[in-house]
Amino acid sequence: MSNLIRSSRTGWLLAVAAVAMLLLSTALVKPASAHGSVVNPASRNYGCWQRWGGDFQNPRMATEDPMCWQAWQANPNAMWNWNGLFREGVAGNHQAAIPNGQLCSGGRTESGRYNAMDAVGAWRTTPVANNFRLKFFDQASHGADYIRVYATRQGYDPLTKPLAWSDLELVGQIGNTPASQWQREVDGVSIEIPVNAPGRTGRHVIYTIWQASHFDQSYYICSDVQFGGGSTPPPTTAPPTTPPPTTVPPTTPPPSNPPPAGACSATYRVTSTWSGGFQGEVQVTAGNAAIQGWRVTWTYGNGQQVSQAWNATVSSSGNTVTATNVGYNGSLGSGASTTFGFLGSGSSTSTPTLTCTATA
Repeated sequence: MSNLIRSSRTGWLLAVAAVAMLLLSTALVKPASAHGSVVNPASRNYGCWQRWGGDFQNPRMATEDPMCWQAWQANPNAMWNWNGLFREGVAGNHQAAIPNGQLCSGGRTESGRYNAMDAVGAWRTTPVANNFRLKFFDQASHGADYIRVYATRQGYDPLTKPLAWSDLELVGQIGNTPASQWQREVDGVSIEIPVNAPGRTGRHVIYTIWQASHFDQSYYICSDVQFGGGSTPPPTTAPPTTPPPTTVPPTTPPPSNPPPAGACSATYRVTSTWSGGFQGEVQVTAGNAAIQGWRVTWTYGNGQQVSQAWNATVSSSGNTVTATNVGYNGSLGSGASTTFGFLGSGSSTSTPTLTCTATA
């Protein structure tokens, strides 16, 4: 009898312990993060990951991309986790939660992982027009309660001044938008937000707040742009890589001769140069019908080589370069555009002829 009592008591204690462990484990479970960021114009940490993720120990980064260099040295996880810059429980009171000077790190969120995003200096820029479409990628397909896009006011100098709330002006936003209304991508969903930022020229910061829909999780994202030009001031005379002023600029597809339905076109331009190298950008535009993918090829005539690329998968065979879309920017609606960038070695004085092939 005593053995039976002891066995019953042991079984009861084990059952109680199992229930307690179940309750404890349930309490410790944290909902999955939404994970997303601005991919065009690229956020600071996403751009650093795109350009250097496959070669992040290359000492060339220190001179070619010094702001990314300092970020990689500070915490490589800020780039590997480019889609995780968020805070929880802000309840919409963003200015109270994020101090001035810490906007790009989300108030030094995630135990300071993203602190280097607040560094003041010459971050690599994306050239944009005063009216453009910002592309946000949501890897977990949660959608948004809202997305708000701000631009720094004319006169703000991102090379010398830490970003403050007073420097920002709201230039675009969307309200509650479920993921079912976003563009389906291979690895998630994306959405484009129209941005209208008139009266701005030169270097600026675009600041995006994404309020994810699944629970109170707010993302804070800095992207660096150049209104009206590339990442360095334009020269006094137009270089050979600049289209003649009588043609439509590369930021819009030529309306007089649009690509046929199911096709695409591509424009090439150099955005900055240095001794022995240059940075370039290609804009891909769909024709009169939506496309599901694209491929751009060109051949250099003076021995130039592409060494790094972002927003596209780029390979070279001799002097011929082939760029194909990545998962989130292959699907383009009729007349829609996307861009990819690259670093090249050699002279930038010649403009190659581009061929764009689309997958309908």
